[in-house]
Amino acid sequence: MEETTYFTNDAIVFGLLMLALGFVFYTSSKKDGFWGKFYKIVPALLMCYLIPAVFNSLGWIDDETSQLYFVASRFLLPAALVLMTLSIDLKAIFNLGPKALIMFFAGTIGIVLGGPLAILIMSVISPETLGGVGPDAIWRGLSTIAGSWIGGGANQAAMLEIYEYNPELYGGMVLVDIVVANLWMAIILMGIGKNESIDNWLKADNSAIHELKEKVSSYAESVTRIPTLPDFMIMLALAFGAVGIAHWGADGMSEYLLANFEIFSDSKSALSSFSSQFFWMITIATAIGIILSFTKMKKYEGAGASKIGSIFIYILVATIGMKMDLGKIFENPGLLGIGLIWILIHVIVLITTAKLIKAPYFFLAVGSQANVGGAASAPVVAAAFHPSLATVGVLLAVFGYVVGTYGAILCTILMQIAAGS
Repeated sequence: MEETTYFTNDAIVFGLLMLALGFVFYTSSKKDGFWGKFYKIVPALLMCYLIPAVFNSLGWIDDETSQLYFVASRFLLPAALVLMTLSIDLKAIFNLGPKALIMFFAGTIGIVLGGPLAILIMSVISPETLGGVGPDAIWRGLSTIAGSWIGGGANQAAMLEIYEYNPELYGGMVLVDIVVANLWMAIILMGIGKNESIDNWLKADNSAIHELKEKVSSYAESVTRIPTLPDFMIMLALAFGAVGIAHWGADGMSEYLLANFEIFSDSKSALSSFSSQFFWMITIATAIGIILSFTKMKKYEGAGASKIGSIFIYILVATIGMKMDLGKIFENPGLLGIGLIWILIHVIVLITTAKLIKAPYFFLAVGSQANVGGAASAPVVAAAFHPSLATVGVLLAVFGYVVGTYGAILCTILMQIAAGS
């Protein structure tokens, strides 16, 4: 018997999401009493993510029948990146040093090693989970998770093509991918509320991050003014004009590469992810924001550009939360166990590396999400620390696209060996 979704009209679903966001922001503004104590433990951003997940789990809404995530990720995310990048100090971003890249690659190594180690551990705990021969072999299916967690959707599709996993069983892998990745994102968001304590434990030097925040904040204060209607209209024109250019450029780049270079059109190629329209859309939107930061448009930060960008980001967070069905967490315990062990190894590698190089929690969180979450969620996590840091998430996510298929192929070879195939 199929479950029915109570609200399938996106206007109603969007209304529910906005009510949830309004509730979180209203209650989190209360500094005393129950809510004051509650939000000292649970970050507001996490609640913006979890409440839609609860709605989905109750059957009120369903990501599969809604276009809201598509709209938020394709329209609002690039608009947010433009508005948040307007006030960027590019020199200060580069002054953050190499630790961001080191943490990103530590996250990649954690996923490459985590897959085969998870198989070895699960072979002791539950050997029957690792069955399947030919196209049904579990390691073939897990290759798609490796592609998703190192790169993104395009890399995941490439791995499905390369290793020819049974499409009828693919849904189980997608479920593990979504459930585990979303659980980990929830934990990361919870950690943001305690990032100072985590930084103290890591003995991290986060002076460069604080310097960047202060630079952007002091600049915003120096140009702050009461925004007028023309200000809002110009900011929205900049944002969505850039979104239009980003989509136009992304379509053109994707079509050009697919039409002229066989290596990009071959879905089994490691470079096929560069024909992804989403990749080019994010890259072009960020580039436009960076270019505008060198013009007089930068002063629109004083009229609230990054605040409007933050509104778009929170709507995106709510639509990401819609993807999480808490009821499906224990649907396939064996496969889920592999996913949880895998992500735990990724986390252990990240924490060990952060401890060794004294990297702040910001680099750990964003480096991980640039792998596991990709271009849709890495900027969200980065912006949760400060809107000016969203670009760091985008730049690291771009590296994910670059190494995604190569890393996933290496991971799959190791998983095949671990599975004894």
